[in-house]
Amino acid sequence: MATQKLYAGAALRETRTRLALTQKEFAGKLGVSLPYLNQMENNNRPVSTTVVLALASEFGFDVTELSASDSERLVSDMREALADPLFAEAEPPIADLRLAAANAPALARAFLALHRAYRQTHERLASLDEALGREDRGAVSSPWEEVRDFFHYCDNYIDAVDRAAERFASAAGGPMAAAQAALDRLGIALRSAENGDLRGYDAGARTLTVSSTADAATRGFQILHQVALLTRADLIEATLDLARFQTPEARAIARIGLANYFAGAALLPYTAFLEAARETRHDLEALSLRFGASMEQVAHRLSTLQRPGAKGVPFFFVRVDQAGTITKRHSATRLQFARFGGACPLWNVHRAFETPGRFLRQLAETPDGVRYLCLARDVSKPGGSFRAPVRRYAIGLGCEIAHAEALVYADDLDTGNAAAFEPIGISCRICERADCHQRSVPPLERRLTVDPDRRGVLPYKVSG
Repeated sequence: MATQKLYAGAALRETRTRLALTQKEFAGKLGVSLPYLNQMENNNRPVSTTVVLALASEFGFDVTELSASDSERLVSDMREALADPLFAEAEPPIADLRLAAANAPALARAFLALHRAYRQTHERLASLDEALGREDRGAVSSPWEEVRDFFHYCDNYIDAVDRAAERFASAAGGPMAAAQAALDRLGIALRSAENGDLRGYDAGARTLTVSSTADAATRGFQILHQVALLTRADLIEATLDLARFQTPEARAIARIGLANYFAGAALLPYTAFLEAARETRHDLEALSLRFGASMEQVAHRLSTLQRPGAKGVPFFFVRVDQAGTITKRHSATRLQFARFGGACPLWNVHRAFETPGRFLRQLAETPDGVRYLCLARDVSKPGGSFRAPVRRYAIGLGCEIAHAEALVYADDLDTGNAAAFEPIGISCRICERADCHQRSVPPLERRLTVDPDRRGVLPYKVSG
């Protein structure tokens, strides 16, 4: 099999810009001619082995950054958007989508934003979002979606915030001792209360109140979140400036997201957590006990280990509620979650509610032929009293089967048997499988054949 050529013009341009080098200076350091560099940056030629080696030796560059993960996410998102009947007569070939994602990623994201705007306008006209619609709401992506996409395209890894949190956690006594010391320096009293919110900060009274009914991991996370807002405001605001959010609401949501990111990265410091993850073979329970974190916090953190030069296993992470709605999602793998609607019903994350307190393992294969090891478990968040509501979710974590040996959960599974892998998809709306017994709606990009004299599992057949 021929080796796949590596086209990474966008990554080369971003690297050169980050190093503040001209094309001529960059070409000299890489040992190539200026025209050759220009051709590579414009994806007219693949990145040569000589250039890859020069990047590593001259700049200590993590060559895995040249991978096509971001382009693959863009291609996946564009394929889903183009499955809309609006494009039924003009769907471009996959090769064109890959070229657009590699050569013009900003244009591809603009297309996705435009399609989101179209969908939202269409839904408003059809009165499908009457409960949420407001006359002054424009036909643009919601602030929540804008922030979600920001983290999505950062691989859910924010280097400056992550490293700042790691330095903070390295203080004597660990992150919680550092948090208490920071509150003491600011003259802020830490208090507990049985009723009310998880966290409440009163700037006038200089008090931070956390719920005494929440578990220790949640209380610690909320304290670190507030410390981030109080002591790392400049870093957070600078990151928000770079993101250039379109609305104040999106910026406010992202501020909370970055404070959450700091809290998680301080509670589970990158280097120590990565070493422990490898040592325990990514045993969520063992990591939870070692770091005093919840299993959801541990699973989410595993999906963020994308630091250049020290990357962990690329995981996907998702959280769903009992209705199947995705409330958190991130993927450092080729598996990309549906941007609209719920997840595939054949995925084991939906069965986690049926087996509380147990880990479910699944070998799964997506329509593109990629195989995964999937892990799912329910997580409950008690309200702290008899009448308080219990919030129930299920979390899913997984990786491509090539990394399965690094996970304790792969032990005794028949990963070499193709028949052991269950077929799953992204969502029914874009899934290519024609014979799925759990299909809820027809695929938008395929024609249907309806025979009134025959009935199989579905009342129609999906045509090619």
